Amino acid sequence: MKTALFEYRMGSGWSVDSFPELDAENTLVTVFGDRGFWEDQAPFGELREAYPTAQIVGCSTAGEIHGRKLSDASLSVAVVSFDKTPIKTAVSSAAADDDSREVGRSLAERLDDERLSNVFVLSNGLNVNGTALVAGMNEVLDDAVKVTGGLAGDGEAFERTWVLYGDDVSLEQTVAVGFYGDDIVFTHGSQGGWDRFGPERRVTKSEDNVLYELDDQPALDLYKRYLGDHADELPAAGLLFPLEIHEPASPDKRLVRTILAVDEADHSLTFAGDMPEGWTAQLMKANFDRLVDGAERAAEHSAGENIHQGPTVAFAISCVGRRLVLQERTEDEIEAVADLLPDGAGLVGFYSYGELSPHDAGEPCDLHNQTMTLTVISERP
Repeated sequence: MKTALFEYRMGSGWSVDSFPELDAENTLVTVFGDRGFWEDQAPFGELREAYPTAQIVGCSTAGEIHGRKLSDASLSVAVVSFDKTPIKTAVSSAAADDDSREVGRSLAERLDDERLSNVFVLSNGLNVNGTALVAGMNEVLDDAVKVTGGLAGDGEAFERTWVLYGDDVSLEQTVAVGFYGDDIVFTHGSQGGWDRFGPERRVTKSEDNVLYELDDQPALDLYKRYLGDHADELPAAGLLFPLEIHEPASPDKRLVRTILAVDEADHSLTFAGDMPEGWTAQLMKANFDRLVDGAERAAEHSAGENIHQGPTVAFAISCVGRRLVLQERTEDEIEAVADLLPDGAGLVGFYSYGELSPHDAGEPCDLHNQTMTLTVISERP
């Protein structure tokens, strides 16, 4: 396996004089970039020209991770050429809420094969139900197949997100990359770091990812009472106060949900993933130190499982809510991750509207919010 990392910055161009010569059928090029590249798509054409047979995927972000730094108005690019691992990509142009489960099923069916071992997914970040998306994939794929990835971001705007497939940029599509065989080492970790506060409440009325009532009270009204002065800043303010949910019968498996939209007419909240009726919900707030500690634990869980030292690339996907809370300390969590990676490992990634990862090793993929999720990839020698 061979890797190369480089950047593109608006106004100054590429950080390399020439693209590394790694084009091949089993080369993966990932591109994480600013929302503004919807208007300026020329760099994607340049990558396609340089890597005509490679698999190229990417998405918009709420901040680009490249090495130990965080950037805006840039593209963070990783080129990974596999020696022994075949790869394949699938794309779906449908990403509306009602189609999310079928999108997941369709992508999984096109990648499914007895040698499939891992899948990396990048999806539209606004018009998708992440819970349904991964549920559809889980219905098709064998339990042993690990699925990770993330939902595209749009900074704090929540207006549009794009996904890249080849040199085609779309506001709708979802892409998935399949990795095949036993030579790939694909490890993952996902951790939060938020504190719960206030009483636990029961989800008494919901439909998929739309929450109408908590404890038989209008969800938006109750949520606004907790937010106080921040209520006028919704939905962006919801990133600072996510909800943690769990099934009463499984209190140890807790998921975090972030608000994507509010509806004043029916007093509802729309989240990035499902809010099942009967589940328990509790408000959360930031703990600066625990957010950084959470990123470190994610790195420990993933990089710590790597079975050898060698060329390695890590994809870090962290929630935009964490960036809004950490602000000037955001690079602290990136540093915490980088410090625990194998020597010489490349680190790229982005701030997202949702993270896809198993909750624990051996479990199926789930949608997470407000977490740092890490996927570490290498090949056996």
